[in-house]
Amino acid sequence: MPLIGIAIPIAVVLLWFLSGIRIINEYEQGVILRLGRFAGIRTAGLKWIIPFIDRMIIIDMRITAEQVPPQDVITRDNVSVKVNAVIYFRVLQADRAFLQVTDFLFATSQFAQTTLRSVLGQVELDDLLSQRDKINRQLQEIIDRHTEPWGVKVTAVEVKQVDLPDEMRRAMAKQAEAERERRSKVIAAEGEYQAAEKLGQAADVIARSPGALQLRYLQTLVEIAAEKNSTVVFPLPIDLVKPFLDMGRLPAAK
Repeated sequence: MPLIGIAIPIAVVLLWFLSGIRIINEYEQGVILRLGRFAGIRTAGLKWIIPFIDRMIIIDMRITAEQVPPQDVITRDNVSVKVNAVIYFRVLQADRAFLQVTDFLFATSQFAQTTLRSVLGQVELDDLLSQRDKINRQLQEIIDRHTEPWGVKVTAVEVKQVDLPDEMRRAMAKQAEAERERRSKVIAAEGEYQAAEKLGQAADVIARSPGALQLRYLQTLVEIAAEKNSTVVFPLPIDLVKPFLDMGRLPAAK
């Protein structure tokens, strides 16, 4: 009987002690509330709290990727688009994340949605499509500035997808086609200009050296003979034609 009377209190004390043991993982921190008041932070390892007096809330300190649902946004140039994004954040101060806001995950997600609509409503569609890195940095800075009092650090915000109306897609396709046609015409004109310059330089060379024209004439005959084997070509020396050309110029000179 005396042994039983001693064993029961020992067992009760042992169970009371064991009920206060907690294990915190490496990526977690525990917020301790003692009789409802903040009593400190517990890091990774085997920890003990006072049963029925202390309460531990585990906070995950890893980076969290939260998808922002698609938002209907009207850009600065009055184009209606649907945009969704992904926000990456982590808890730096577990006590603030628990004590300063009811649910930091929900609060961060909601603030990201409102910020996404607000920021994208101030930019034009062309900037939204071409300057996405700049917009991502602006979103990250704004959201991080407002979540800092909660002990939450926003590491990155990425605009994931931009859905355009069908009529806007068709208009952009026409614009891209017109731009490609413009470039092709500019390239063709530039090629004609360069070809004209080279022909002018060739004409100057031939004018300074009459024999060059004869050589070019013979080269042309070789090319014709190679491509058109059925064509009969009678070479006519230019020297034989030159007197007739000079005679044709005499009336004009008078």
